[in-house]
Amino acid sequence: MRLHSLRSAARYLPLAFALSALAAAGASSAQTPVRGGTLVVVSQPGEPAVLTAAFNQQGAVAAISTKIFDGLLHFGENWKLEPELATSWETSKDGKEIRFKLRPGVKWHDGKPFTSADVKFSFEEVWLKVHPRGRSTFAAVEAVETPDPLTVVFRLRNPSGVILSALNSGESQIVPRHLYEGTDIVRNPWNAKPVGTGPFRFKEWVRGDRIVLERNPDYWDAGKPYLDQLVYRIIPDATARYAAFETGAIQYGVLSPISINDLERAQKNKSLRVEFKGYEWLASSNVLEFNVRKPPFNDVRVRRAVAHAIDLQAMSKVTTRGVGKPGTSPVLSTQTRFYTPDLPLYPFDPKQAERLLDEAGLPRKPDGTRFAVTLDWLPFGENYQRYGEFVKQSLRRVGIDVTLRGQDLPQFMRRVYSQNDFDLIVTHRAGFGDPQIGTDRLFWSKTILKDVPWSNGSGYSNPAMDGLIEAAHEAPTEERRIELYRKIQRQAQTDLPNFTLLENRMYTIASARLHGLGTGVDAAYDSLKNAWLAP
Repeated sequence: MRLHSLRSAARYLPLAFALSALAAAGASSAQTPVRGGTLVVVSQPGEPAVLTAAFNQQGAVAAISTKIFDGLLHFGENWKLEPELATSWETSKDGKEIRFKLRPGVKWHDGKPFTSADVKFSFEEVWLKVHPRGRSTFAAVEAVETPDPLTVVFRLRNPSGVILSALNSGESQIVPRHLYEGTDIVRNPWNAKPVGTGPFRFKEWVRGDRIVLERNPDYWDAGKPYLDQLVYRIIPDATARYAAFETGAIQYGVLSPISINDLERAQKNKSLRVEFKGYEWLASSNVLEFNVRKPPFNDVRVRRAVAHAIDLQAMSKVTTRGVGKPGTSPVLSTQTRFYTPDLPLYPFDPKQAERLLDEAGLPRKPDGTRFAVTLDWLPFGENYQRYGEFVKQSLRRVGIDVTLRGQDLPQFMRRVYSQNDFDLIVTHRAGFGDPQIGTDRLFWSKTILKDVPWSNGSGYSNPAMDGLIEAAHEAPTEERRIELYRKIQRQAQTDLPNFTLLENRMYTIASARLHGLGTGVDAAYDSLKNAWLAP
Protein backbone atom coordinates (compact mmCIF):
# COMPACT_ATOMS: atom_id res chain seq x y z
CA MET A 1 0.00 0.00 0.00
CA ARG A 2 2.81 2.40 0.93
CA LEU A 3 4.73 1.67 -2.30
CA HIS A 4 1.59 2.27 -4.37
CA SER A 5 0.99 5.56 -2.56
CA LEU A 6 4.54 6.78 -3.14
CA ARG A 7 4.27 5.93 -6.82
CA SER A 8 1.02 7.90 -6.96
CA ALA A 9 2.73 10.90 -5.42
CA ALA A 10 5.81 10.59 -7.61
CA ARG A 11 3.89 11.48 -10.75
CA TYR A 12 3.60 15.03 -9.36
CA LEU A 13 7.39 15.47 -8.83
CA PRO A 14 8.19 17.05 -12.24
CA LEU A 15 5.48 19.62 -11.63
CA ALA A 16 6.90 20.38 -8.17
CA PHE A 17 10.40 21.03 -9.56
CA ALA A 18 8.98 23.22 -12.32
CA LEU A 19 7.03 25.27 -9.82
CA SER A 20 10.11 25.78 -7.65
CA ALA A 21 12.05 27.08 -10.64
CA LEU A 22 9.20 29.36 -11.65
CA ALA A 23 8.95 30.89 -8.18
CA ALA A 24 12.72 31.36 -7.96
CA ALA A 25 12.82 33.17 -11.30
CA GLY A 26 10.47 35.87 -10.06
CA ALA A 27 11.69 36.13 -6.46
CA SER A 28 12.94 39.47 -5.18
CA SER A 29 12.66 39.26 -1.41
CA ALA A 30 11.28 36.84 1.14
CA GLN A 31 9.19 39.70 2.53
CA THR A 32 7.88 41.05 -0.79
CA PRO A 33 5.06 39.17 -2.52
CA VAL A 34 6.29 37.28 -5.56
CA ARG A 35 4.05 37.58 -8.60
CA GLY A 36 3.26 34.65 -10.82
CA GLY A 37 3.51 30.91 -10.40
CA THR A 38 1.10 28.08 -9.83
CA LEU A 39 -0.10 26.88 -6.46
CA VAL A 40 -0.97 23.19 -6.40
CA VAL A 41 -3.71 22.37 -3.90
CA VAL A 42 -5.21 19.06 -2.86
CA SER A 43 -9.00 19.01 -3.21
CA GLN A 44 -10.33 17.93 0.15
CA PRO A 45 -12.46 16.12 1.00
CA GLY A 46 -12.36 14.49 -2.39
CA GLU A 47 -13.64 15.76 -5.71
CA PRO A 48 -16.51 18.27 -5.54
CA ALA A 49 -19.86 17.59 -7.15
CA VAL A 50 -20.19 21.15 -8.50
CA LEU A 51 -18.17 24.36 -8.22
CA THR A 52 -20.65 26.73 -6.63
CA ALA A 53 -21.53 26.69 -2.93
CA ALA A 54 -24.65 28.77 -3.57
CA PHE A 55 -26.73 25.65 -2.92
CA ASN A 56 -24.19 22.85 -2.31
CA GLN A 57 -22.25 23.32 0.92
CA GLN A 58 -19.92 20.33 0.62
CA GLY A 59 -16.50 21.28 2.00
CA ALA A 60 -14.63 20.63 -1.25
CA VAL A 61 -17.13 22.79 -3.13
CA ALA A 62 -16.79 25.74 -0.76
CA ALA A 63 -13.00 25.43 -0.60
CA ILE A 64 -12.73 25.94 -4.37
CA SER A 65 -15.70 28.18 -5.15
CA THR A 66 -14.61 30.83 -2.62
CA LYS A 67 -11.74 31.60 -4.98
CA ILE A 68 -14.20 32.15 -7.85
CA PHE A 69 -16.96 34.03 -5.99
CA ASP A 70 -16.79 36.99 -3.62
CA GLY A 71 -19.25 37.59 -0.80
CA LEU A 72 -20.88 40.85 0.19
CA LEU A 73 -18.69 40.74 3.33
CA HIS A 74 -15.91 38.62 4.73
CA PHE A 75 -14.58 37.80 8.17
CA GLY A 76 -11.31 39.10 9.53
CA GLU A 77 -9.78 38.17 12.85
CA ASN A 78 -11.91 37.95 15.99
CA TRP A 79 -15.13 37.77 13.96
CA LYS A 80 -14.68 41.28 12.56
CA LEU A 81 -16.79 41.85 9.44
CA GLU A 82 -14.94 43.55 6.58
CA PRO A 83 -16.04 44.86 3.14
CA GLU A 84 -15.90 42.76 -0.01
CA LEU A 85 -18.55 43.31 -2.71
CA ALA A 86 -20.29 45.64 -0.27
CA THR A 87 -18.13 48.65 0.58
CA SER A 88 -20.34 49.65 3.52
CA TRP A 89 -23.50 48.64 5.35
CA GLU A 90 -25.80 50.30 7.85
CA THR A 91 -28.51 48.94 10.12
CA SER A 92 -31.42 51.21 11.05
CA LYS A 93 -32.05 52.14 14.67
CA ASP A 94 -35.05 49.82 14.90
CA GLY A 95 -33.03 46.97 13.35
CA LYS A 96 -35.55 46.47 10.53
CA GLU A 97 -33.45 47.69 7.63
CA ILE A 98 -29.94 46.80 6.49
CA ARG A 99 -28.64 48.97 3.64
CA PHE A 100 -25.60 47.93 1.58
CA LYS A 101 -23.58 50.07 -0.80
CA LEU A 102 -22.00 47.90 -3.48
CA ARG A 103 -18.52 48.23 -4.92
CA PRO A 104 -18.58 50.09 -8.27
CA GLY A 105 -16.91 48.73 -11.37
CA VAL A 106 -17.05 45.03 -10.42
CA LYS A 107 -17.47 42.65 -13.36
CA TRP A 108 -18.45 39.04 -13.65
CA HIS A 109 -15.78 36.90 -15.26
CA ASP A 110 -17.64 37.08 -18.57
CA GLY A 111 -17.43 40.89 -18.55
CA LYS A 112 -21.02 41.65 -17.51
CA PRO A 113 -21.40 44.22 -14.69
CA PHE A 114 -22.18 43.06 -11.17
CA THR A 115 -25.21 44.94 -9.78
CA SER A 116 -27.77 44.90 -7.00
CA ALA A 117 -30.06 42.87 -9.29
CA ASP A 118 -27.70 39.90 -8.90
CA VAL A 119 -27.98 40.11 -5.11
CA LYS A 120 -31.78 40.33 -5.20
CA PHE A 121 -32.03 37.39 -7.62
CA SER A 122 -29.67 35.25 -5.51
CA PHE A 123 -31.67 35.99 -2.38
CA GLU A 124 -35.07 35.24 -3.91
CA GLU A 125 -34.24 32.30 -6.18
CA VAL A 126 -31.22 30.65 -4.56
CA TRP A 127 -30.81 31.42 -0.86
CA LEU A 128 -34.51 31.02 -0.05
CA LYS A 129 -35.30 28.12 -2.38
CA VAL A 130 -32.35 25.74 -2.73
CA HIS A 131 -29.87 26.69 -0.01
CA PRO A 132 -29.93 24.20 2.90
CA ARG A 133 -29.93 26.98 5.51
CA GLY A 134 -31.20 30.05 3.68
CA ARG A 135 -34.81 29.83 4.83
CA SER A 136 -33.69 29.87 8.44
CA THR A 137 -30.92 32.45 8.06
CA PHE A 138 -33.09 34.97 6.20
CA ALA A 139 -36.39 34.17 7.92
CA ALA A 140 -36.72 37.77 9.13
CA VAL A 141 -36.32 39.28 5.66
CA GLU A 142 -39.60 40.49 4.13
CA ALA A 143 -38.08 41.82 0.92
CA VAL A 144 -34.86 42.81 -0.80
CA GLU A 145 -35.04 46.13 -2.63
CA THR A 146 -32.71 47.60 -5.25
CA PRO A 147 -33.22 51.38 -5.41
CA ASP A 148 -30.24 51.64 -7.79
CA PRO A 149 -27.60 49.31 -9.30
CA LEU A 150 -25.22 49.85 -6.39
CA THR A 151 -27.65 49.77 -3.45
CA VAL A 152 -29.29 46.77 -1.80
CA VAL A 153 -31.79 47.11 1.05
CA PHE A 154 -32.91 44.21 3.24
CA ARG A 155 -36.34 44.93 4.76
CA LEU A 156 -36.87 42.94 7.97
CA ARG A 157 -39.99 41.97 9.93
CA ASN A 158 -37.95 42.08 13.11
CA PRO A 159 -34.30 42.61 14.06
CA SER A 160 -32.07 39.66 13.19
CA GLY A 161 -28.69 38.92 14.71
CA VAL A 162 -27.70 36.32 12.13
CA ILE A 163 -27.92 37.94 8.69
CA LEU A 164 -24.60 39.80 8.59
CA SER A 165 -22.81 36.64 9.77
CA ALA A 166 -24.05 34.77 6.71
CA LEU A 167 -22.94 37.06 3.89
CA ASN A 168 -19.41 35.76 3.28
CA SER A 169 -18.67 33.95 0.03
CA GLY A 170 -18.62 30.50 1.59
CA GLU A 171 -22.15 30.78 2.95
CA SER A 172 -24.25 33.06 0.74
CA GLN A 173 -22.77 33.13 -2.73
CA ILE A 174 -24.14 35.53 -5.28
CA VAL A 175 -24.66 34.03 -8.73
CA PRO A 176 -24.94 36.00 -12.00
CA ARG A 177 -28.61 36.61 -12.73
CA HIS A 178 -28.03 36.72 -16.49
CA LEU A 179 -26.82 33.08 -16.44
CA TYR A 180 -29.30 31.64 -13.94
CA GLU A 181 -32.61 33.45 -14.41
CA GLY A 182 -35.33 31.14 -15.72
CA THR A 183 -33.23 27.99 -15.26
CA ASP A 184 -33.22 25.01 -12.92
CA ILE A 185 -30.69 26.43 -10.43
CA VAL A 186 -29.44 23.07 -9.13
CA ARG A 187 -28.95 21.62 -12.63
CA ASN A 188 -27.70 24.74 -14.40
CA PRO A 189 -24.57 23.80 -16.44
CA TRP A 190 -22.77 26.91 -15.13
CA ASN A 191 -22.48 25.16 -11.77
CA ALA A 192 -19.65 23.09 -13.28
CA LYS A 193 -17.96 26.01 -15.11
CA PRO A 194 -18.84 28.93 -12.85
CA VAL A 195 -18.71 32.61 -13.63
CA GLY A 196 -17.97 34.65 -10.52
CA THR A 197 -16.48 37.98 -9.48
CA GLY A 198 -13.58 36.57 -7.45
CA PRO A 199 -9.78 36.73 -7.86
CA PHE A 200 -9.62 33.50 -9.88
CA ARG A 201 -11.74 32.36 -12.78
CA PHE A 202 -12.57 28.86 -13.97
CA LYS A 203 -10.34 27.37 -16.67
CA GLU A 204 -10.87 23.60 -16.84
CA TRP A 205 -12.07 20.54 -14.95
CA VAL A 206 -10.61 17.15 -15.84
CA ARG A 207 -12.81 14.80 -13.86
CA GLY A 208 -10.92 12.57 -11.47
CA ASP A 209 -7.67 14.46 -11.95
CA ARG A 210 -7.64 18.26 -11.61
CA ILE A 211 -9.54 21.53 -11.52
CA VAL A 212 -7.69 24.57 -12.83
CA LEU A 213 -8.41 28.20 -11.97
CA GLU A 214 -6.53 31.11 -13.53
CA ARG A 215 -5.85 34.66 -12.42
CA ASN A 216 -8.71 37.12 -13.02
CA PRO A 217 -6.97 40.04 -14.79
CA ASP A 218 -9.96 42.33 -14.19
CA TYR A 219 -10.27 41.74 -10.45
CA TRP A 220 -11.55 44.78 -8.56
CA ASP A 221 -8.74 44.62 -5.97
CA ALA A 222 -6.01 46.10 -8.17
CA GLY A 223 -2.86 44.03 -8.43
CA LYS A 224 -4.45 40.93 -6.93
CA PRO A 225 -4.17 38.00 -7.01
CA TYR A 226 -0.42 37.41 -7.07
CA LEU A 227 -0.60 33.82 -8.30
CA ASP A 228 -1.21 33.05 -11.97
CA GLN A 229 -2.98 29.78 -11.41
CA LEU A 230 -4.45 27.36 -8.88
CA VAL A 231 -4.43 23.65 -9.70
CA TYR A 232 -6.61 21.46 -7.49
CA ARG A 233 -5.51 17.83 -7.60
CA ILE A 234 -7.78 14.89 -6.82
CA ILE A 235 -5.78 12.41 -4.69
CA PRO A 236 -8.12 9.93 -2.97
CA ASP A 237 -5.46 8.05 -0.98
CA ALA A 238 -4.42 9.74 2.27
CA THR A 239 -0.90 8.28 2.24
CA ALA A 240 -0.36 9.56 -1.29
CA ARG A 241 -1.58 13.00 -0.22
CA TYR A 242 0.99 13.21 2.57
CA ALA A 243 3.75 11.96 0.27
CA ALA A 244 2.83 14.70 -2.19
CA PHE A 245 3.15 17.32 0.57
CA GLU A 246 6.55 15.91 1.58
CA THR A 247 7.92 16.11 -1.96
CA GLY A 248 6.50 19.58 -2.58
CA ALA A 249 4.19 18.34 -5.34
CA ILE A 250 1.30 19.73 -3.28
CA GLN A 251 1.77 23.03 -1.46
CA TYR A 252 -1.57 23.64 0.23
CA GLY A 253 -4.61 21.85 1.60
CA VAL A 254 -7.45 22.67 3.98
CA LEU A 255 -10.08 20.68 5.89
CA SER A 256 -7.58 18.21 7.40
CA PRO A 257 -6.05 17.11 4.09
CA ILE A 258 -3.80 14.39 5.56
CA SER A 259 -4.55 11.47 7.82
CA ILE A 260 -4.44 11.99 11.56
CA ASN A 261 -1.76 9.28 11.52
CA ASP A 262 0.53 11.59 9.49
CA LEU A 263 -0.21 14.77 11.43
CA GLU A 264 2.67 14.43 13.90
CA ARG A 265 5.13 13.84 11.06
CA ALA A 266 3.87 16.95 9.29
CA GLN A 267 4.32 19.02 12.46
CA LYS A 268 7.97 17.95 12.64
CA ASN A 269 8.63 18.60 8.93
CA LYS A 270 10.35 22.00 8.58
CA SER A 271 9.25 22.34 4.95
CA LEU A 272 5.58 22.28 6.05
CA ARG A 273 3.35 24.36 8.30
CA VAL A 274 0.37 22.97 10.23
CA GLU A 275 -2.30 25.51 11.18
CA PHE A 276 -5.35 24.84 13.36
CA LYS A 277 -6.72 28.38 13.16
CA GLY A 278 -9.21 29.55 10.54
CA TYR A 279 -11.93 27.00 11.36
CA GLU A 280 -13.73 28.92 14.10
CA TRP A 281 -16.55 29.97 11.76
CA LEU A 282 -16.87 26.46 10.34
CA ALA A 283 -17.35 24.85 13.81
CA SER A 284 -16.94 21.31 12.50
CA SER A 285 -18.30 18.16 14.12
CA ASN A 286 -19.01 14.52 13.33
CA VAL A 287 -22.61 13.45 13.77
CA LEU A 288 -24.70 10.28 13.91
CA GLU A 289 -28.03 10.99 12.23
CA PHE A 290 -31.08 8.70 12.26
CA ASN A 291 -33.83 8.28 9.70
CA VAL A 292 -36.79 8.89 12.01
CA ARG A 293 -39.36 8.24 9.28
CA LYS A 294 -39.32 4.46 9.82
CA PRO A 295 -38.57 1.74 12.40
CA PRO A 296 -36.53 1.21 14.43
CA PHE A 297 -35.32 4.81 14.73
CA ASN A 298 -38.78 6.36 14.76
CA ASP A 299 -38.71 5.31 18.47
CA VAL A 300 -36.78 7.80 20.60
CA ARG A 301 -35.89 5.01 23.06
CA VAL A 302 -33.90 3.27 20.34
CA ARG A 303 -32.10 6.48 19.43
CA ARG A 304 -31.20 7.08 23.08
CA ALA A 305 -30.02 3.48 23.41
CA VAL A 306 -27.63 3.98 20.52
CA ALA A 307 -26.24 7.11 22.17
CA HIS A 308 -25.66 5.25 25.46
CA ALA A 309 -23.93 2.40 23.60
CA ILE A 310 -21.09 4.56 22.20
CA ASP A 311 -18.08 5.47 24.35
CA LEU A 312 -17.18 8.88 22.93
CA GLN A 313 -13.97 9.21 24.95
CA ALA A 314 -12.73 5.93 23.50
CA MET A 315 -13.93 6.97 20.04
CA SER A 316 -11.84 10.14 20.24
CA LYS A 317 -8.72 8.20 21.22
CA VAL A 318 -9.17 5.41 18.68
CA THR A 319 -10.26 7.44 15.64
CA THR A 320 -8.61 10.86 16.13
CA ARG A 321 -5.75 10.16 18.58
CA GLY A 322 -7.47 12.43 21.04
CA VAL A 323 -7.71 15.44 18.71
CA GLY A 324 -11.51 15.26 18.57
CA LYS A 325 -13.52 16.26 21.65
CA PRO A 326 -16.59 14.21 22.70
CA GLY A 327 -19.77 16.00 21.69
CA THR A 328 -22.51 17.11 24.06
CA SER A 329 -24.78 19.33 21.94
CA PRO A 330 -25.67 20.27 18.36
CA VAL A 331 -24.13 23.65 19.25
CA LEU A 332 -20.42 23.17 19.84
CA SER A 333 -18.79 24.13 23.11
CA THR A 334 -16.55 26.56 21.19
CA GLN A 335 -19.65 28.60 20.28
CA THR A 336 -19.61 30.01 23.80
CA ARG A 337 -22.24 32.69 23.23
CA PHE A 338 -24.95 30.09 22.57
CA TYR A 339 -23.70 26.83 24.08
CA THR A 340 -25.15 25.56 27.35
CA PRO A 341 -23.93 22.52 29.32
CA ASP A 342 -27.35 22.20 30.98
CA LEU A 343 -28.59 19.50 28.60
CA PRO A 344 -29.84 15.89 28.60
CA LEU A 345 -26.70 13.78 28.14
CA TYR A 346 -26.16 10.14 27.22
CA PRO A 347 -23.02 8.87 28.97
CA PHE A 348 -21.56 5.55 27.93
CA ASP A 349 -23.80 2.97 29.63
CA PRO A 350 -24.36 -0.33 27.74
CA LYS A 351 -26.69 -1.63 30.46
CA GLN A 352 -28.98 1.39 30.08
CA ALA A 353 -28.84 0.89 26.29
CA GLU A 354 -29.96 -2.72 26.75
CA ARG A 355 -32.84 -1.66 29.05
CA LEU A 356 -34.08 0.93 26.56
CA LEU A 357 -34.01 -1.57 23.70
CA ASP A 358 -35.95 -4.09 25.80
CA GLU A 359 -38.52 -1.40 26.64
CA ALA A 360 -38.86 -0.63 22.94
CA GLY A 361 -39.91 -4.25 22.30
CA LEU A 362 -36.64 -5.26 20.65
CA PRO A 363 -35.33 -8.20 22.72
CA ARG A 364 -32.30 -10.26 21.84
CA LYS A 365 -32.96 -13.22 19.55
CA PRO A 366 -31.40 -16.68 20.05
CA ASP A 367 -28.37 -15.58 18.03
CA GLY A 368 -27.86 -12.62 20.36
CA THR A 369 -28.92 -9.92 17.92
CA ARG A 370 -31.94 -7.64 18.23
CA PHE A 371 -32.27 -6.17 14.73
CA ALA A 372 -30.14 -5.27 11.73
CA VAL A 373 -29.54 -1.85 10.20
CA THR A 374 -27.32 -0.31 7.55
CA LEU A 375 -24.98 2.56 8.35
CA ASP A 376 -23.90 4.84 5.48
CA TRP A 377 -20.73 6.84 6.12
CA LEU A 378 -20.06 10.16 4.45
CA PRO A 379 -17.40 9.56 1.77
CA PHE A 380 -15.10 12.37 2.93
CA GLY A 381 -12.13 10.04 3.24
CA GLU A 382 -11.14 7.10 5.35
CA ASN A 383 -11.77 8.94 8.65
CA TYR A 384 -15.52 8.61 8.25
CA GLN A 385 -15.19 4.93 7.51
CA ARG A 386 -13.27 4.59 10.78
CA TYR A 387 -16.04 6.44 12.63
CA GLY A 388 -18.54 4.05 11.09
CA GLU A 389 -16.50 1.01 12.10
CA PHE A 390 -16.29 2.25 15.69
CA VAL A 391 -20.07 2.75 15.82
CA LYS A 392 -20.61 -0.71 14.32
CA GLN A 393 -18.49 -2.37 17.01
CA SER A 394 -20.19 -0.35 19.74
CA LEU A 395 -23.70 -1.30 18.66
CA ARG A 396 -22.81 -4.95 18.21
CA ARG A 397 -22.22 -5.17 21.98
CA VAL A 398 -25.88 -4.28 22.66
CA GLY A 399 -27.27 -6.61 20.00
CA ILE A 400 -27.61 -4.26 17.01
CA ASP A 401 -26.20 -5.79 13.83
CA VAL A 402 -24.76 -3.01 11.65
CA THR A 403 -23.73 -3.33 8.01
CA LEU A 404 -21.48 -0.56 6.74
CA ARG A 405 -22.22 0.74 3.26
CA GLY A 406 -19.73 2.82 1.31
CA GLN A 407 -20.44 4.75 -1.91
CA ASP A 408 -19.30 7.80 -3.79
CA LEU A 409 -20.46 11.25 -2.72
CA PRO A 410 -23.19 11.77 -5.37
CA GLN A 411 -24.78 8.43 -4.44
CA PHE A 412 -24.58 9.26 -0.72
CA MET A 413 -26.31 12.60 -1.33
CA ARG A 414 -29.04 11.00 -3.46
CA ARG A 415 -29.62 8.24 -0.93
CA VAL A 416 -29.95 10.58 2.05
CA TYR A 417 -31.43 13.80 0.66
CA SER A 418 -33.37 12.63 -2.38
CA GLN A 419 -34.46 9.04 -1.73
CA ASN A 420 -34.39 8.96 2.11
CA ASP A 421 -33.11 5.41 1.67
CA PHE A 422 -31.03 4.93 4.82
CA ASP A 423 -31.24 3.84 8.45
CA LEU A 424 -28.50 5.93 10.04
CA ILE A 425 -25.49 7.84 8.80
CA VAL A 426 -22.18 9.10 10.12
CA THR A 427 -21.85 12.55 8.62
CA HIS A 428 -20.40 16.01 9.09
CA ARG A 429 -22.04 19.13 10.50
CA ALA A 430 -20.74 22.69 10.42
CA GLY A 431 -21.92 25.46 12.72
CA PHE A 432 -21.09 28.43 10.47
CA GLY A 433 -20.72 30.87 13.34
CA ASP A 434 -24.35 30.90 14.49
CA PRO A 435 -26.86 28.15 15.37
CA GLN A 436 -29.51 29.83 13.23
CA ILE A 437 -27.27 28.97 10.29
CA GLY A 438 -25.73 25.69 11.38
CA THR A 439 -28.28 24.08 13.72
CA ASP A 440 -31.80 25.00 12.57
CA ARG A 441 -31.47 23.15 9.26
CA LEU A 442 -31.31 19.79 11.06
CA PHE A 443 -34.28 20.30 13.36
CA TRP A 444 -36.79 22.61 11.62
CA SER A 445 -39.55 20.84 9.69
CA LYS A 446 -39.41 23.56 7.02
CA THR A 447 -35.88 22.43 6.12
CA ILE A 448 -36.97 18.94 5.09
CA LEU A 449 -35.96 19.70 1.52
CA LYS A 450 -35.78 17.14 -1.27
CA ASP A 451 -32.51 17.13 -3.24
CA VAL A 452 -30.87 19.73 -0.94
CA PRO A 453 -27.68 18.40 0.73
CA TRP A 454 -27.08 19.21 4.41
CA SER A 455 -30.74 19.96 5.11
CA ASN A 456 -33.01 18.00 7.51
CA GLY A 457 -32.20 14.58 6.10
CA SER A 458 -33.54 12.69 9.13
CA GLY A 459 -37.09 13.87 8.44
CA TYR A 460 -37.43 15.04 12.05
CA SER A 461 -40.50 17.16 12.76
CA ASN A 462 -41.79 18.34 16.13
CA PRO A 463 -44.20 21.29 16.54
CA ALA A 464 -42.56 22.17 19.85
CA MET A 465 -39.17 22.45 18.17
CA ASP A 466 -40.63 24.41 15.25
CA GLY A 467 -42.15 26.84 17.72
CA LEU A 468 -38.82 27.41 19.47
CA ILE A 469 -36.95 27.91 16.20
CA GLU A 470 -39.52 30.32 14.80
CA ALA A 471 -39.57 32.27 18.07
CA ALA A 472 -35.78 32.57 17.86
CA HIS A 473 -36.10 33.95 14.33
CA GLU A 474 -38.40 36.69 15.64
CA ALA A 475 -36.64 37.37 18.93
CA PRO A 476 -36.79 41.10 19.76
CA THR A 477 -33.34 41.09 21.36
CA GLU A 478 -30.11 39.13 21.02
CA GLU A 479 -30.40 38.06 24.67
CA ARG A 480 -33.79 36.50 23.98
CA ARG A 481 -32.43 34.77 20.86
CA ILE A 482 -29.59 33.24 22.88
CA GLU A 483 -32.05 32.06 25.55
CA LEU A 484 -34.19 30.37 22.89
CA TYR A 485 -31.22 28.62 21.29
CA ARG A 486 -30.38 27.12 24.66
CA LYS A 487 -33.93 25.74 24.80
CA ILE A 488 -33.53 24.46 21.24
CA GLN A 489 -30.44 22.53 22.33
CA ARG A 490 -32.38 20.93 25.19
CA GLN A 491 -35.22 19.91 22.84
CA ALA A 492 -32.72 18.50 20.33
CA GLN A 493 -30.95 16.45 23.00
CA THR A 494 -34.32 15.19 24.28
CA ASP A 495 -35.68 14.10 20.88
CA LEU A 496 -32.25 13.09 19.53
CA PRO A 497 -32.87 12.80 15.75
CA ASN A 498 -29.10 13.14 15.59
CA PHE A 499 -26.33 13.61 18.09
CA THR A 500 -22.79 14.96 18.03
CA LEU A 501 -20.13 12.27 18.24
CA LEU A 502 -17.03 14.48 18.19
CA GLU A 503 -16.18 18.15 17.95
CA ASN A 504 -13.47 18.31 15.28
CA ARG A 505 -10.20 20.19 15.47
CA MET A 506 -9.47 20.64 11.79
CA TYR A 507 -6.15 21.69 10.31
CA THR A 508 -4.51 23.22 7.26
CA ILE A 509 -1.24 21.98 5.74
CA ALA A 510 0.87 24.47 3.78
CA SER A 511 4.33 24.59 2.28
CA ALA A 512 6.73 26.84 4.19
CA ARG A 513 7.14 28.65 0.85
CA LEU A 514 3.50 29.74 0.82
CA HIS A 515 2.78 33.19 2.26
CA GLY A 516 -0.16 35.60 2.44
CA LEU A 517 -2.80 33.20 3.67
CA GLY A 518 -5.89 34.59 5.40
CA THR A 519 -6.00 34.83 9.18
CA GLY A 520 -9.73 35.33 9.77
CA VAL A 521 -12.12 32.97 11.51
CA ASP A 522 -13.10 31.52 8.11
CA ALA A 523 -9.55 31.38 6.72
CA ALA A 524 -10.08 27.77 5.65
CA TYR A 525 -12.15 29.30 2.83
CA ASP A 526 -9.75 32.17 2.12
CA SER A 527 -9.92 33.54 -1.44
CA LEU A 528 -6.10 33.25 -1.79
CA LYS A 529 -5.96 36.66 -3.46
CA ASN A 530 -3.04 37.61 -1.17
CA ALA A 531 -1.23 34.28 -1.42
CA TRP A 532 2.22 33.98 -3.02
CA LEU A 533 5.04 31.45 -3.29
CA ALA A 534 8.57 32.26 -2.17
CA PRO A 535 11.55 30.64 -3.96
